[in-house]
Amino acid sequence: MLAKYGEFVGDNVINELRMLGEKLSAYSVLNINSTAIGGGVAEILSRLVPLMNDTGVKTAWKVIEGGEEFFRVTKTIHNALQGLDVPFTQEMMDAYLRTNELNAPIVDTDADFIVIHDPQPAVLIKYKGPGRGKWVWRCHIDVSSPNPTAWGFLKPVLSQYDAAVFSVSNFAKRDLLLRQFIIPPAIDPLSEKNVELSEQELDSILEKYGIDPSRPLITQISRFDRLKDPEGVIDAYRMVKKECNCQLVLAGSLAVDDPEGVTVFTKVQEKAKEDKDIHLLLLPPFSDREINALQRASSVVLQKSLKEGFALTVSEALWKGIPVVGGNTGGIPLQIINGVNGFLVNSVGEAADRINFLLKNPQIAREMGLKGKEHIRNNFLIVRELRDCFLMFLTLLYIPGKLIQL
Repeated sequence: MLAKYGEFVGDNVINELRMLGEKLSAYSVLNINSTAIGGGVAEILSRLVPLMNDTGVKTAWKVIEGGEEFFRVTKTIHNALQGLDVPFTQEMMDAYLRTNELNAPIVDTDADFIVIHDPQPAVLIKYKGPGRGKWVWRCHIDVSSPNPTAWGFLKPVLSQYDAAVFSVSNFAKRDLLLRQFIIPPAIDPLSEKNVELSEQELDSILEKYGIDPSRPLITQISRFDRLKDPEGVIDAYRMVKKECNCQLVLAGSLAVDDPEGVTVFTKVQEKAKEDKDIHLLLLPPFSDREINALQRASSVVLQKSLKEGFALTVSEALWKGIPVVGGNTGGIPLQIINGVNGFLVNSVGEAADRINFLLKNPQIAREMGLKGKEHIRNNFLIVRELRDCFLMFLTLLYIPGKLIQL
């Protein structure tokens, strides 16, 4: 499996990953998150776990179970950690703790590295027992300016970990006194979402959704989340529409652990209902080839987030040679080099101006897209993320004052 990536990054990179995997072959890794489908974390793990196993590192992935109340609470925690002013009560904390306690049996205390993804299962560290494994909290969201109450609740829990991983350097927490690593997420060029598609399949998918291939297409692929600003995307599109006969696709899914998604989707439906050129697509799980086609058919891809952990959709579009207009937040500026492979924006008006520029200058847009693809090749393919994870694990085996022979 790993050898297939040589065509993108070269054999030397693959050989290095094999060597690192061999050094870690005596160790095991357990990943725990909140959902098996929907959202970037599940997507990353679905690709990363098999690759780790392919290198000889025994790697497992488990998902916690929770009811509607739990995921409503964890969505509030998620929003609070991203700085939103939301209520955060003792009752919510108690519900969060209860569900984590019920999930304690999924923890394999014999694993050498236990990687807990995001806030939902963070409290599982309370049930580590006498195991000697290294516990890592992998944070995929923007916690640079968290709600003080939410952070005050979670910080004592996180302080029990051996290390924390953040996607962007300014998400790291100086008041969290443990080892901290920066590992940006990455895309898999061999996944259904990123492989090349035939013209026939591309045309078939556009026809399926009633999209006119002869007119410019603006697309945003995201969960229906208010922080992805889908209503702002519609506002920007309507400004562009005054100068260009274009179409808009807003496509995404509803994640199991995001109970706000239905409400956001309903609001977007209401805002878009009178415009036949707005294609509002609620995609079922495993619609990766459809997403692939929509991105490839686009003249411009948007990711107009107001807050963002990383936004893999930016890397996906750039990998396909499509320029991206993205919110100037979170991990998006790591991927978009402003004015080179896309544009960073801070308002609806700025987004509309940059989209107009790209639609009116197709040759420049093509050149920006090509630069974007090389930027992703060099920085945001999954083999780089795999290497970073292996190096982190090796680092954690070094105890201060003691060198562990591998």
